[in-house]
Amino acid sequence: MNKFKSNHKKNWFMAFVFAVMAACSPYSAENDETIITHTQSLNDGGENFTVLPQQSPYMLRTLHRANDLDLETPLRCNVNWKTQEMVQILPHNNVSFRIERNDVNDPLPEFEVRDFSFDNIPAEQALLKLTKEADIILVAKDAPYPTLYGKNLNGSFKEVLETISRSADLFYRYDAKANSIILSRRASFTLYAPSSRTLMLGFLDVLRGAGITDMVTNWRDYTISFEANLETIDKINSLIYDFENNPTMVMYDVSVFRVIANEPCGIVWNDLLKDFKFGSIATAQTGVIGRILTVTNDISIEQLQKFVSKYGSVQEISEGRFVVPTRWFSRFDVGRCGKVDNMEYPLSVLAKAGIEKNNRIYSEIALDTTEGEITKFKVRNRLGENFLIIGLPSEIFGPAKEGTETIVFIVPRLVRMLKTDEKIKNKI
Repeated sequence: MNKFKSNHKKNWFMAFVFAVMAACSPYSAENDETIITHTQSLNDGGENFTVLPQQSPYMLRTLHRANDLDLETPLRCNVNWKTQEMVQILPHNNVSFRIERNDVNDPLPEFEVRDFSFDNIPAEQALLKLTKEADIILVAKDAPYPTLYGKNLNGSFKEVLETISRSADLFYRYDAKANSIILSRRASFTLYAPSSRTLMLGFLDVLRGAGITDMVTNWRDYTISFEANLETIDKINSLIYDFENNPTMVMYDVSVFRVIANEPCGIVWNDLLKDFKFGSIATAQTGVIGRILTVTNDISIEQLQKFVSKYGSVQEISEGRFVVPTRWFSRFDVGRCGKVDNMEYPLSVLAKAGIEKNNRIYSEIALDTTEGEITKFKVRNRLGENFLIIGLPSEIFGPAKEGTETIVFIVPRLVRMLKTDEKIKNKI
């Protein structure tokens, strides 16, 4: 009798738990279905059907507050608008950058290749022909690769292998134990940087500007691990070389806010000329959407928000900073320093910077989202002049009241890096 009661209570409890889970879930059992995907067989030319079970609606997921943890937040999302140093000199330890591949790559067999030729065949077939003669197994992870032509290639096996693989933008690694060469378009690397948080932010922004988003950053060892293709690795090596010769970067402090208009006409920007002295606005350029103004420090972020508050309520969306090594593209993802539920969360600010004579800065600034580029500007400014992007309808990002506008305020400044053998304290 006691056993029956115990089981009965257990069954009742499990039923209660299931009912609670069902109540908390936005899905229902009626939505459970099997997905069938069609795939083409590579072996016999026939057809295969792979059955993939739909993801369970009750599957446990990482809690969103754990996903919100971002080690860059204290460095990136903290801007002191009252103290803006136009030129900042930051020391870093006297250590050079280096980039190393993470995959194990054993030494290749040593023998000479003579008069090796192939005629307009995919790279994997050319390399299969080469490795077959060396009695080495070839594994092409993400073939097919580009078609190549080669005639009378001579040299060591390693030299010929590198010539062919690089021509097809491929990486290779040799596993001596398995006697196999593995080809792939991408490989895993670690970038070792000097002990400077500013430099680390700069290179993280450059990698994101190159489209690399899956990175692991170690802020204690000053390393960044990531996967990249050969073209990106060549660009990073070029960046390292340029930086060693010209250790100057541009740091952009960014503020993004929204003005919810009181009236459909929105902000009367022409009134800036009444509220601020003539010359406070140096230039005004029109993009595909919006306009970019170069303004003096007379129009500070505080004065600007005071001005626009006459036309509506101001909502701060995000503020932070990103670093751009000279002549390179970097990006600031607005959502990294803002709330997930902001409709501007997918917005990114991309910039390419160049230093010209007399402390002039040439900038290419673009705004884009996951849906594509919104607008782009090319602008030159003197050190001490800031950028103000206006005229962006908030409805670009989601439902918004007529006249509501998203505004981007950008302060560019120079950062000069200085090598030193003295013990330094990190600052940014």
